[in-house]
Amino acid sequence: MLDLERLRSIELHAAPRGHKVVGTLLLGPNYNIPPRTRISVEGRENLPEEPVVLAMNHTDRYNYWPFQYWLWRHEKRFTATWVKGKYYENKWVGRFMEMTNNIPAPSRGYVMTRDFVNTIGRPPTTEEYSGLRDIAAGGAVADGVLPEAIVGKSRDMLGRRYNPSSESYSQCLTALMQEMNEVFIELNEEAFSKGLHLLIFPQGTRSIRLSKGHIGLVQAALRFKRGILPIGCNGSDKVYPGGSPWAKRGNIVYRVGELMEYESFSEHHLPDGVDPFDPNISAEHRESMQALVDTVMLRINALVDPQYQFGDDGDSDGVQGAKRFV
Repeated sequence: MLDLERLRSIELHAAPRGHKVVGTLLLGPNYNIPPRTRISVEGRENLPEEPVVLAMNHTDRYNYWPFQYWLWRHEKRFTATWVKGKYYENKWVGRFMEMTNNIPAPSRGYVMTRDFVNTIGRPPTTEEYSGLRDIAAGGAVADGVLPEAIVGKSRDMLGRRYNPSSESYSQCLTALMQEMNEVFIELNEEAFSKGLHLLIFPQGTRSIRLSKGHIGLVQAALRFKRGILPIGCNGSDKVYPGGSPWAKRGNIVYRVGELMEYESFSEHHLPDGVDPFDPNISAEHRESMQALVDTVMLRINALVDPQYQFGDDGDSDGVQGAKRFV
């Protein structure tokens, strides 16, 4: 699982061996031996030399693999990719993630859900997950909604000791998230210092159709003063329709949009001393960051085929609730 110790143990590499091994042994033969998967990249001239934040739609489990393979073979460049903490639940999958330059984003939802599983022995129901969100925000939860052990049992909460006699569940969770976020920010700084593009899926979950983006990618762009490059992925869901990493025959088209230089969204820059990753950041700044995310999502929308564009309701057709984290 992803706890504080595991997060601290992650190392990034400028030319990750894992990328090369997977690219050589799996992706190369899969993409290059007929019948094969064809990868095309439109707008490759928009790829900058300096490391930036790559913002891509996330249609399926593997839709970034073909792009990473192409980036390595044609541009000699590599990425660090934000992934969910749940991919570190399995020892071997977690090791694979580390070898291929993935950065697990320590979301509050994952921490609450994993701690619940560790404490109770099962995932939370929809009602229980809603209750976790309420007490995490410092609110009250009706009697019987959550097992008593969640707030009343002393335990190790993913690397930080929780003692209900000296602090609340909310206080412990907040402190743990602060420690995890500090390590997470250091990993992102390391990625840019090693010349890696930072690949982020702003929707936060897999979805064939585009849905509202989260502010994480903007937090990264503002914190590290990096440009944002929108990329639209088309056709990968047909090539990777399930859980198998072996691609089917088909065509994948990536469309690379124009780079949004850091200076170009100056109206969304934060005042000196304001950390975009601060969970207590003002509503005004959060709204400004969300507005920039919305602009990025519209640019991605223009780079994908109609079947991947925003639906009428704009909602995700991916997994919802606690199921996103376990």
